[in-house]
Amino acid sequence: MQKRKLGRSGLEVSALGLGCMGMGFSYGPPKDKKEMTALLRAAVERGVTFFDTAEVYGPYTNEELGIGFVTYSPLGKGFLTGKMGENTKFESNDFRSTLPRFTPEALKVNLVMVDLLETIARRKSVTVAQVALSWLLAQKPWIVPIPGTTKLERPEENLGAVSVELTPDDLREIKDAASKIIVQGTRYPEKLEQMTSR
Repeated sequence: MQKRKLGRSGLEVSALGLGCMGMGFSYGPPKDKKEMTALLRAAVERGVTFFDTAEVYGPYTNEELGIGFVTYSPLGKGFLTGKMGENTKFESNDFRSTLPRFTPEALKVNLVMVDLLETIARRKSVTVAQVALSWLLAQKPWIVPIPGTTKLERPEENLGAVSVELTPDDLREIKDAASKIIVQGTRYPEKLEQMTSR
């Protein structure tokens, strides 16, 4: 199989990949798992190393096979850092000023989750962001959060999350609390939300 490099990082993949959406989603009923597994193995045997999968295909059936999952906006666009309050205001050129989840009313309700993370952070002498990121890391060994930042000191703080150990009790406490919270405000305004399903 010929290879190609994606971008300048040296990541080399097979010249042709395999799109996996139709295996369990979109083109009629989900296909037989044994047959699809045989198809994947046959592709690997022929040199294919690039597979297009997504959690939304199914949903939750096409990816959950140990394939890596990159968590988008793992700190909730800054919300899960503990640095925001119900009176937080955003400049008009800050994207978050347009998001329903960042209205004062929504912030007030949604801060319940941050309060819990702050309690755990104090107990462990770490930051709220580190607790949020370590929670993601504790979900599956193939999940990789990608927190963004514009502040020089944040990468070191974020990287500290890999050393934070959440006990089964901590994880249960977060899960129980999260199950009782009804998040206020949609993720995006309607026009943008429609674009996410393209």
